[in-house]
Amino acid sequence: MILFKLASKSLLNRKASVLLSVITIAISVMLLLTIERVRVQAKESFAATVSGTDLIVGARTGDIQLLLASVFRIGHMNNGVSWQSYQDIISKRGVNWSIPLSLGDAHKGYAVLGTTTGYFEHFKFGKKQGLAFSLGREFMHADEVVLGAQIAAELGYKLDDKIVVAHGMGNTSFHNHDENPLTIVGILEATGTPVDKTLHVPLIAIEQMHTNSGPAPAHHDDHEHHQGDEHLEESHQPSDDLIGQPTQISAFLIGFDSPLYTLQVRRNINTYKAEPLMAIMPGVTLRELWGMLAIVEKLLILFSAVVLVVSLLGMLTTLLANLSQRRRELAILRSVGAKPWHIFSLMSLESLLISVVGTALGVALSYLLLLSTQPMLQAYGGISVTLSRLSHYELTLVAGIISAGWLVGLLPAVRAYFYSLHDGMSIKT
Repeated sequence: MILFKLASKSLLNRKASVLLSVITIAISVMLLLTIERVRVQAKESFAATVSGTDLIVGARTGDIQLLLASVFRIGHMNNGVSWQSYQDIISKRGVNWSIPLSLGDAHKGYAVLGTTTGYFEHFKFGKKQGLAFSLGREFMHADEVVLGAQIAAELGYKLDDKIVVAHGMGNTSFHNHDENPLTIVGILEATGTPVDKTLHVPLIAIEQMHTNSGPAPAHHDDHEHHQGDEHLEESHQPSDDLIGQPTQISAFLIGFDSPLYTLQVRRNINTYKAEPLMAIMPGVTLRELWGMLAIVEKLLILFSAVVLVVSLLGMLTTLLANLSQRRRELAILRSVGAKPWHIFSLMSLESLLISVVGTALGVALSYLLLLSTQPMLQAYGGISVTLSRLSHYELTLVAGIISAGWLVGLLPAVRAYFYSLHDGMSIKT
């Protein structure tokens, strides 16, 4: 206890240099923990984008390209799947549900997805969570659209507003479908996935836009007066203008009655004779994607580790530089009865205190940084960061940093030990 008080007062007496060491350690710890938390939760967010889907089927291309285009709306699919092939595959034994997807249009930079009402029933994210509406309902007519939460918030759209979509992905539009305005009838709750940045329209609406068949059929008069519970009952019974057969779709999702069907159907699809198709398992392909990005993860971790090493070397330099100025202080301690091992313990305790305070400050700064960047990571990266307690691995990192700081401080402690001997400070009896 006496050594602890003495070490604390000694550090306070040299607060300028000590504060510099604490800040450099804190910054390195902040970077290391923040990068680790974002890395782990980025994986979790990507994995949570689609769950409960056994296979994703599309035209033959790369596994990762198909996953990114169909689920994450990143990139393009150059070829599609014919409607006949889609109908043939989903009629096979074991298929429980399917969701057709048609991409290729956009609205102010946001992807437009053509699908069926089964999308709102069967699409799952996170831990098999289903989609829910914050306002309105699912589409029931070919001129209706359901918005993701982020689109509604950023563009300020509300129910019954009319919008026009354009052909072309992202911010590149080749043709506005002005003859087919769509009415907003629903806004989904936030999911933290690309669903939030997607406009959902009936599959047949995409076909009508691209075949220039004129305006989509207007709402039937007998539907306009339905309110409350009647709307809920009707939401599972699409009107006749949703019934139609497109020529092709971009891809489709499949769920089976049993996982045992997955590998068998996947093999059959990959050898499908009618047209070149491929089926991927989302979980397996995600692992392949992260395997490709492993080098980026390692570089980020290496960068943080280098910053940490530099900060610890800075602390070592500061302690060694101060040591020559403290020989008089150490001599006084020896003169009042301190043994060489007391001097060694004092110096090593000082380095330990600097490491503990710097690490604690770094943890606090990491949480502060995550809190301030949380909305940006969610909006632009689709990464949902939770401010939970430190994981076992993160606690191990923290303990390792403190231990490294203490070990670095042993060098000046050893030198101080020998200084006390060489200076002839031994107590004579």
